[in-house]
Amino acid sequence: MLNNYKRLLSVLLISAMFMGCASLSAQTDRDDYRQQAIEILESVPLFDGHNDVPWQYRNRVGYKFSELDFYDTTHLDPPMHTDIPRLREGRVGAQWWSVYVSANISEPEAVKQTMEQIDFVHRLVERYPDHFELALTADDVERVFADGKIASLIGMEGGHSINNSLAVLRMFYELGARYMTITHGRTLDWADAAGDDPQHDGLTEFGEEVIREMNRLGMLVDLSHVTPATMRDAIRVSEAPVMFSHSNALALSGHPRNVPDDVLELTAENGGIVMVTFVETFTSEERRQHFAERAAYQRKMEYLNPGIPDVVRDKMRAWDEENEAPKSTLEQVADHIDHIRDLIGAEYIGIGGDYDGISTLPLGLEDVSTYPDLFAELLRRGYTEDEIRKIAGLNMLRVMRGAEEVSDRLRSVREPSEILITDFE
Repeated sequence: MLNNYKRLLSVLLISAMFMGCASLSAQTDRDDYRQQAIEILESVPLFDGHNDVPWQYRNRVGYKFSELDFYDTTHLDPPMHTDIPRLREGRVGAQWWSVYVSANISEPEAVKQTMEQIDFVHRLVERYPDHFELALTADDVERVFADGKIASLIGMEGGHSINNSLAVLRMFYELGARYMTITHGRTLDWADAAGDDPQHDGLTEFGEEVIREMNRLGMLVDLSHVTPATMRDAIRVSEAPVMFSHSNALALSGHPRNVPDDVLELTAENGGIVMVTFVETFTSEERRQHFAERAAYQRKMEYLNPGIPDVVRDKMRAWDEENEAPKSTLEQVADHIDHIRDLIGAEYIGIGGDYDGISTLPLGLEDVSTYPDLFAELLRRGYTEDEIRKIAGLNMLRVMRGAEEVSDRLRSVREPSEILITDFE
């Protein structure tokens, strides 16, 4: 028995050493391509599809720049993933700032809080004019990037923020919002959300009208956070390219927030974009399974120990000590990019990190300064410079221009929808 144990221990140690050496070797190889990646990112605006800095400022300091200087957020507890020096180091050229508010608050309150989030983005670019400028169009992005600044775009995260009103949707567009994620974590009166109980098998008639009005306005339809049925309905209805601001491939990680292969193919047919994200459970199937098992064990402990939270807490602490969560890696993020490219081509891929909206990140992608490492990894894998430029920014510029062209056409033939507020029973 002891000899068997020693042999097992030796195998585990050798395996760990091999994995460590393999990771170190990959890092060394990637370093050979990092300068090339940087040069490419300095020639095209690198879009990030989703960053939650506005939410961080709300929660940490009530939006007060006087209490939190965006030049340095590393000293905070916990540190933020984003600040101006690290955005510059990461060569970010165009940032979609998420103006997220919780889907669990009342929808009238969500309208107010979303306006406060949008106000923050406007004040951010006014506070740091040497680094940021608001961008409303693809031409704006290219002009701001050429001026050496980071183009700042506004993306709403969740249709709960319009309170079932197309008039509110239109006013958010006037305030600068240029995409809206159709749902967040809660199924709405008009659209099913991933992770919640579906009620409509996708979009309702009013939900389809929301998509049409977004097309007319020129607001991008973001399908992260919705069910596959909602994805399919929205792509069917939308005359403009759609986007996934921060989602991965379902084929590699079975998280319900990821995109099935058939929807990836529909996205390519639509001319849209899937912006690959760094959320660990969306990236690593092993990590997703770990937390699914943890949640199941917790439900079991709560069932066996009703009304005894201290016991449940102790049981979960012991489980965590015995079951270390596997980490995702930069290489696994690149695997998702590989999968999408192999299925539909590099023309439909972007990057949507979700920095400052999540607490943990893949090894190698710990903050916004690390984007060049990801693109160096793609170069190491044989991606061409043309493919890198498309993934970094040209694809998103194409999608934006596609939405703008559809809006120009529709505004010439279609009046704003007269359905302002729908009475849902």
